[in-house]
Amino acid sequence: MEQCGVLKRDEQTAVQLRSLYQTYGYLRYKMSKFEAYDFYARNKDFLISDHVITFTDTDGKLMALKPDVTLSIIKNSREYSGYVQKVYYQENVYRVSKGSGTFREIMQTGLECLGDVGLYDVCETVLLAALSLRTIAPRWSLDLSHMGILSGVMEGGSIPAEVQRSLLRCMRQKNSHEITAICREAGVAAETAATLEALCRIHAPLEEGIARLTQLCPEEETALGELRVVGDALKQAGCGGVFLDFSIVSDMAYYSGITFQGFVEGLPGSVLSGGVYDNLMRKMGKQGGGIGFAVYLDQLERYGQTEKPYDVDTLLLYDADAAPGDVAGAVRLLTAAGGSVLAERTVPENLRYRQLLKLNGKGVERIAGND
Repeated sequence: MEQCGVLKRDEQTAVQLRSLYQTYGYLRYKMSKFEAYDFYARNKDFLISDHVITFTDTDGKLMALKPDVTLSIIKNSREYSGYVQKVYYQENVYRVSKGSGTFREIMQTGLECLGDVGLYDVCETVLLAALSLRTIAPRWSLDLSHMGILSGVMEGGSIPAEVQRSLLRCMRQKNSHEITAICREAGVAAETAATLEALCRIHAPLEEGIARLTQLCPEEETALGELRVVGDALKQAGCGGVFLDFSIVSDMAYYSGITFQGFVEGLPGSVLSGGVYDNLMRKMGKQGGGIGFAVYLDQLERYGQTEKPYDVDTLLLYDADAAPGDVAGAVRLLTAAGGSVLAERTVPENLRYRQLLKLNGKGVERIAGND
């Protein structure tokens, strides 16, 4: 049971993140709840899930409830020359939830930078991802990788596109043994295979990881330089908990640079993901670059339950003949001491409370508690 007027964990986080993004000058972006289905069908590989809720419009056109925000923002963005369009959003998307496996209306927030995206914009976006995680929970981690390094190694080794997709799947799974087998079967040079296997095994604090990466791929100077600059920006901002991990990979048809995922202690999956998607911009006929990330607020429901397994701190019971002023006074005193208070004449069904108090002629009496 949800107490009226009290924000749930995902709603509280959305408000805090909105304030963070506005502080950095990002403007709110609003959009329609649905798009033409063929738009998502053309880009289904970019979607988290290929399950999309559809309906037929009054003109007979097949429409889809929005399963993704980034695609819609890029599609409807204008071409800007010389600067970057920086927007944040707080939208509901409609897709299969990781937790339930069924369709849900999911609140999602995030930000996008579109246009003449430069290295500062990349640094700022990754920094805001780290600050978003720090807003969500005190213990968090942000894992980075770089699609440019992977594509450089694979293209330098003349690996066919279908084999590249299989190798990326292995990278996600951290399956270095299967990488070896795939490379052997495809006739990939031993040196290239060894580099991919070593990349697969990297999981280290960012500075240490970059040092190892420099030894493995010294020819990838541009990508290494980007990672160093981003690392310096995070360090200057006091953001620890950042790692280099090449299991954080995405489809090279869409992503071209730094990619990342964020985690918080107490939840098994990622709550944030993003990266540089210049290739997606080209695929959709846009001339500029793009980078952004999304925060999956539905994942925070379980996190909130772990922190506070009740709906209200105090349930205050009062008799039907109690003076309203006395009830209001008791509520005022209790809320002044901290915590939430619900005043009722009887205990609501299925309400979870930390303590139960009763207002009587002598004052407030404690009936039960779960401290």
